[in-house]
Amino acid sequence: MKMALFESINFFCSTYWFNITSYLGSGGVVMIPILSLSFVMWVLIFNRVVVMRRLFIKNIPRREAGELVRQNRMPDEKYKGANSLLVREFLSRRSGEPALDAFILDEIVVRLIGEMDKYLAIIAVLSGVAPLLGLLGTVVGMMTTFEVITIFGTGNARAMAGGISVALITTQTGLLVSIPGLYMSGFLTRRATNLKHRIAATGFYLKRFLE
Repeated sequence: MKMALFESINFFCSTYWFNITSYLGSGGVVMIPILSLSFVMWVLIFNRVVVMRRLFIKNIPRREAGELVRQNRMPDEKYKGANSLLVREFLSRRSGEPALDAFILDEIVVRLIGEMDKYLAIIAVLSGVAPLLGLLGTVVGMMTTFEVITIFGTGNARAMAGGISVALITTQTGLLVSIPGLYMSGFLTRRATNLKHRIAATGFYLKRFLE
């Protein structure tokens, strides 16, 4: 029973892998930049998702952050959110002079807000470039088809199928890469905006505890 199940799984995986490789191979050389672009885009997306998730969870309330600044005490290590990050950064650089501390706090807030947008522009550009590469594959495939027509005429359907396959598969793959990329770009931008507002509001609130 176990041997039959193992053979069934192995056959399914082999068939699935063969179908994928055949599909990618039918797309031609344009599939290489499309897949490379997709890999880079998703690495950056996962990086931003992990970072922003960490800044959202286990966050300290704004009032507690103010008390920590008043007492000059670091937040507990279990807190990893945006407010606790701001408090740690500030307390590690605090000078003890209220006027100077206000400038230090503003500088930290500006830097943290700027870091929220890290990689987001690149993700948006990559998700926008993917369908253009698919369009390039369409052009390459149609050029190949026209060359076949020039040589063999329209009677050789098998020879024409290669160019048409390249045109359709690259267009489809470009869209499959672009659509989720654009969605994640919008999602991450909204989360970054939320975090920026949270950091800015907390920074403004902490100024009343600079004594």
